[in-house]
Amino acid sequence: MPRDDSQARFPAVPSDHWDGNRFFNPHADTDKSLRDLWRLYRTSWQRWPALPPVEPRVPPAAPLARGEVAVTFVGHVTFLIQVGGATFLTDPVFSDRAGPFGRLGPKRAHPPGVRMADLPPIDAVLLSHNHYDHMDVPSLRRLARRHGAVQALTGIGNGPPLRRAGFEAVAEMDWWDGIDGPEGTRITFVPAQHWSARGRFDRRRTLWGGFVVEAPDVTVYFAGDTGYCPHFREIAARFGSIDVALLPIGAYEPRWFMAAQHMDPAEAVRAHGELGARQSVAMHFGTFQLTPEAFDAPARELDQALAEQAVESNRFVVPTVGETLRFRPRYI
Repeated sequence: MPRDDSQARFPAVPSDHWDGNRFFNPHADTDKSLRDLWRLYRTSWQRWPALPPVEPRVPPAAPLARGEVAVTFVGHVTFLIQVGGATFLTDPVFSDRAGPFGRLGPKRAHPPGVRMADLPPIDAVLLSHNHYDHMDVPSLRRLARRHGAVQALTGIGNGPPLRRAGFEAVAEMDWWDGIDGPEGTRITFVPAQHWSARGRFDRRRTLWGGFVVEAPDVTVYFAGDTGYCPHFREIAARFGSIDVALLPIGAYEPRWFMAAQHMDPAEAVRAHGELGARQSVAMHFGTFQLTPEAFDAPARELDQALAEQAVESNRFVVPTVGETLRFRPRYI
């Protein structure tokens, strides 16, 4: 992938998600007022229980067969994706807290399922957007230092903090932009229904999204953060059926606040169907308590939704922390 040392670039003309000043969602309004936030934090929260220790695992290093995919769940939305001879890391968060200065924000319920030191060489980091539970600058600095000239792909406007973290090659992408990756892969930045901000005054100043990674004989989709919306049908129309989809199932209550920006498990199952996904893997659950629902609610409600929508339970799985799931061509 080409080196890019330029400053953040923004579209020259308005579009269906850029008004010339800020990005927006074409299908929903995700903005909330301070009054809404106050109402959210006055909601009764079911505090998560103390969890047993997690023993970090070492992901596989052996090359995969053609058409085979391995995804290793580090935690929250951080996955190691090995496909087509290439290795990607999504939204790397290895810090103890998801917030500024390493001292604010929710504390993680368990350590990462893979130590950063045990990661194999990374071809590229796929960064969906700039919220603290997705863009963790201390983790990005450590990755750039440990793994050398790692490349990063992200939405428009997110390049400067990645470059400051030490990434030497950064591609800022608009929705539907594609770039040729390692080992014959192609990576496309695709729409999501969400928003961005790092502080009080930068809401929707940078672009959010997900990624589709196409490799010989197999396609992988990482949704990032998203509410349920028409984007899933649009992605399926462009790429055909998805072989492996990484879909969020947590941080969805209360619905009056979260529906536009985070899917609940039933919506995730609907997205699985609209994508034509042969296999889906759950994410965005069980690591940081961002919303009031119980720790085990996402997995329980996913099981219920699969049964109600007549989807085989093994087609949408909930990984354990540190687990590597391998999907072979004959399965997917």
